[in-house]
Amino acid sequence: MSQPRQATLQASDVASISSSASSPERTVYDDTDFFTIQRNDSQSSLGVASLRDMTMSSSMELEHRISPVSRLPSELLIYCFSKLSSSMDLMNCMLVSKTWSSNAVDLLWHRPLCTSWPNLENVTRSVQEKTTYYPYSSLVKRLNLSNLSDDINDGTVQPFMHCKRIERLTLTGCTQLTDHGVVTVVNGSNSLLALDITGLDAVTDHTLKAVAGNCPRLQGLNITDCSKVTDESLTAVAQSCRHLKRLKLNNCALITDESVTAVARHCPAMLEIDLHNCRQITDESITLLISRGRQLRELRVAHCSVITDSAFLELPQHLAFDSLRILDLTACFQLHDEAVEKITETSPRLRNLVLAKCKEITDRSVHAITRLGKNLHYIHLGHCAQITDAAVIQLVKMCNRIRYIDLACCHRLTDASVKQLATLPKLRRIGLVKCQAITDRSIMALAKMFNEPPAKPLGPSLLERVHLSYCVHLTLQGIHALLNRCPKLTHLSLTGVQAFFLREDLTNFCREAPQEFSEHQRTMFCVFSGPGVNKLRDYLNSEDPASIYDTEGTMYDDREAEDGEADQQVTGMMNATGLGVDDDEMNDEDEPGEGSQDGAEPDS
Repeated sequence: MSQPRQATLQASDVASISSSASSPERTVYDDTDFFTIQRNDSQSSLGVASLRDMTMSSSMELEHRISPVSRLPSELLIYCFSKLSSSMDLMNCMLVSKTWSSNAVDLLWHRPLCTSWPNLENVTRSVQEKTTYYPYSSLVKRLNLSNLSDDINDGTVQPFMHCKRIERLTLTGCTQLTDHGVVTVVNGSNSLLALDITGLDAVTDHTLKAVAGNCPRLQGLNITDCSKVTDESLTAVAQSCRHLKRLKLNNCALITDESVTAVARHCPAMLEIDLHNCRQITDESITLLISRGRQLRELRVAHCSVITDSAFLELPQHLAFDSLRILDLTACFQLHDEAVEKITETSPRLRNLVLAKCKEITDRSVHAITRLGKNLHYIHLGHCAQITDAAVIQLVKMCNRIRYIDLACCHRLTDASVKQLATLPKLRRIGLVKCQAITDRSIMALAKMFNEPPAKPLGPSLLERVHLSYCVHLTLQGIHALLNRCPKLTHLSLTGVQAFFLREDLTNFCREAPQEFSEHQRTMFCVFSGPGVNKLRDYLNSEDPASIYDTEGTMYDDREAEDGEADQQVTGMMNATGLGVDDDEMNDEDEPGEGSQDGAEPDS
């Protein structure tokens, strides 16, 4: 039987030679047998050629004879490894073979995990060793020590002086760090693109001068709460780091127009700048930032109370700033309608506009804001007490893509405004704190319980966060309807609403009041968030309405005498606890939303 088998093999060899005389000889471990099931070469030539073109040396062929996947190019291996979310998975990949190891090591060390002290010790030990198989110190590109902020000091970061290719350095909240520690890491870091030293109060100009001298490619700098930094070092950074795009100077009280104008002149690529609570900033800086920052997308000047209308009225004529998307002017008390009109005229594509506590603006400003039309997604008009229903109704009609609106303390607003707001198809969050004229009619509108023919049937509300604290006319029936009609609701504030904070069976589901609150404040506190909202809904749905509702009145009981008594009672309690002065003291936000990130201060 051996002879016929030999003949068969020879015939096969002849056929192979005659059909593909110019093709490379098949190696012993060639994995192209899959394609031989095709009827002829033309049907599988594309696949065969692709595999055979991936030639390997004999030594590599022997090394990977069992794993055809090792023939993949490095680019494909790295792409596959990049989809792994676990550091342990990457570590296991490194143990498979030298090829896998060399392609996985960059990803594993690109951003070393420093979330625990043992991990940090392993990382620091590796970056200091000089006889390692891989140059680990050169592989570190992103370093974040904020998870261990309480334990990080100058000695902790000393080993990272060997890591000269770091691109993003995050030291947020590492309050034990001083200039010595930060400068140790920054020196020689020519690749550094972003530096975050938020909360490092001990840091001075010495650190920023080191940044200016060593980091010419810097694009992002966050020195929030670095209160010792002055114009001298920030001006040096502006002059040396001309690629700067993002700058956060929150609460840097020593910063003045000198350094901010230097940023405006030397950093033309600036996209975002945050000057929150930089109280020495004047109109000159703001005018120059906007007029020179043709790519500027976000400008936050909350609590820069020196700014006046001139900051915007002095902008170049007939020039539009189409890139500006977010503008936060919280507590810029000296702004008037003229400034708002200029803003909407020169920045027609604004998406987020915060005018909270700009108490001088009127309906005229709101009518100017309507020019933004469908571009407007977020609007904060809290404490703008001169605004009326007419302006809000017009705003809703012209800007129907609003997702977030805050009208806290706009005491002139009535149910008419809220009914119109309820028609916004994309509304997710609404703030009506201390809008004491609204009733359950507003709540029913928000719950989409009403519909005027011949309109289409209303679906469930998309509301996620609703702030109704100190809306004294609301009843349990109205809130119950809101809960059932808003399946996505995750936050509901009802502080000071008698129908709730006086009911222990309901307050069982609200979250704990902040520890700094007084006993009176804790008594009135009533905020439901996360699971608490669902538990409240389930409880109300499980109980007999007759047993949980106040049967002495109805949702639309408009008896003036009782309303007056309720107003006096709640107002008296607010005054007694100090809550009637400024509702910011009752901040019930635990999860900043769109508005909070834009510098707004959400009301309770």
